[in-house]
Amino acid sequence: MNHLAILPVLIPLLGAAASLFVEHRRIGTTVQRSVAWVSMLATLAAAVALVMRAGEGQILVYLLGDWPARLGIALMVDRLSALMVLVTGLLAVACLLHACSGWDRRAPHFHALFQFQLVGLNGAFLTGDVFNLFVFFEVLLIASYGLMLSGGRGVRMAAGLHYVAFNVAASTLFLIALGLLYGLLGTLNMAELAARIAQLPAHDLMMVKATIGLLLVVFCAKAALLPLYLWLPETYTRAPAAVAALFVVMTKVGIYAILRIGALLLGEPAGALAGYGWSWLLPAAVATLALAALGVLAASRLRMLAAYLVLVSAATLLIAFGLRQPDTIGAGLYYLAHSTFVAAAIFLIADFVRRSRGDAGDFTELLAPLPARGLVAVMYLVAAMSVAGIPPLSGFIGKLALLQAVPAADVAWVWSAILISSLMVIVGLTRAGSRVFWRTPAMLQAAGEPPVAVAAPGIAPARPRHATRPLESAAIALLLGYGIAMSLAAGPIIGYTQAAGAQLMAPGDYIEQLRATLPDRRAP
Repeated sequence: MNHLAILPVLIPLLGAAASLFVEHRRIGTTVQRSVAWVSMLATLAAAVALVMRAGEGQILVYLLGDWPARLGIALMVDRLSALMVLVTGLLAVACLLHACSGWDRRAPHFHALFQFQLVGLNGAFLTGDVFNLFVFFEVLLIASYGLMLSGGRGVRMAAGLHYVAFNVAASTLFLIALGLLYGLLGTLNMAELAARIAQLPAHDLMMVKATIGLLLVVFCAKAALLPLYLWLPETYTRAPAAVAALFVVMTKVGIYAILRIGALLLGEPAGALAGYGWSWLLPAAVATLALAALGVLAASRLRMLAAYLVLVSAATLLIAFGLRQPDTIGAGLYYLAHSTFVAAAIFLIADFVRRSRGDAGDFTELLAPLPARGLVAVMYLVAAMSVAGIPPLSGFIGKLALLQAVPAADVAWVWSAILISSLMVIVGLTRAGSRVFWRTPAMLQAAGEPPVAVAAPGIAPARPRHATRPLESAAIALLLGYGIAMSLAAGPIIGYTQAAGAQLMAPGDYIEQLRATLPDRRAP
């Protein structure tokens, strides 16, 4: 059996154990970082290998233990899951680089929790059954609780506890839905579920609909879809920068689950369940997009602006995937990778601004000196242009591919939603950037205006603290470099994502491969 499929889960699991051992022995931060980097780079190499294998059209099945997939634990690798693992790995490299600039020293067990987070993320993308999707959700959530609350106090602790309470409630609903689904269909393997739903007796239809509806509610909560998104802006704003940047991909886990379950259990072979749920998911996505764009306009802090950009991308992706066309899904997957990297970059930029402007922090209404303003302003400009969809950056390519793929019947409302929200995002980003990077106290003094504009009572004038650290700049540049590379290699990448969309919407091979694979010693 080829063991490549399990490596993105196994390597960070071993890395987490090694990190805990090193920390317990008090060997030193340098050794902890070395262990983390060895694990991170090995995981990334495994992700690249998976994408190369999946790009050839292969669907890999990995069975844990001497059990058939319908009875045991199975990992599945197709183009979609391999892409998600690669995006997670690339993002995690930049986040780890930023954390190693010094924040990891202040957070107990940071490197172990970071590796456990990767275990949960990669496992969620690779699992072939819904119960283990729940298990990996819990692994990544428990690790995220530690990362969010580690070293925190005050407002971060309050936001973190809100985040924990919300996700515990969502996980409870998830577990209830799984129990109902198993009681109705007798399996939680995705391929077996798809086969049994296609032959579902009429008297079980309403109960199965209700159960899958409950699952979709849970996934929408993870994806931060209206009205279940209210936890996200404050949580992401208060999280440490490297953690908030890694959290960007967590909403994509919920979107991935909606996409995977929708294709396997609610596709054309599902009979009466075909297309179930999208009649309310699409309007909810449009409403989320509208409110998130308004949030970008109204944000008074750069970190809050970045959090609303995560919501904008999540809503855009659900619109793309909700159209249920291979081309729109392919364009959406390209946009998914782009939006993940650029939103993470803006979180890191906002953190630098917050720490560099003293008491003014990242409040856009407050004016204060900003060390290395030119370098950071250029990075912000590139990120903002990419988010807004200005050519020739990856945001423009992703949105153009999506708009071109929209079916004729949906052109009016999809184009309107995407273009109007993009305009609102441009205005919000321009407003924030001009206030933070362009309008300086010296310029206002020359114009006869007060040197510092206080937007909130009780906030003192800003005092500059320190210039940018090399590893911070490198992490931001790396994330922006991903986007530039996506622009330069747009043809091959979109070709891969379009093939992933087509493979997803024709799940017959996925289902057959998972059901037919037997453990090696039981194979005929």
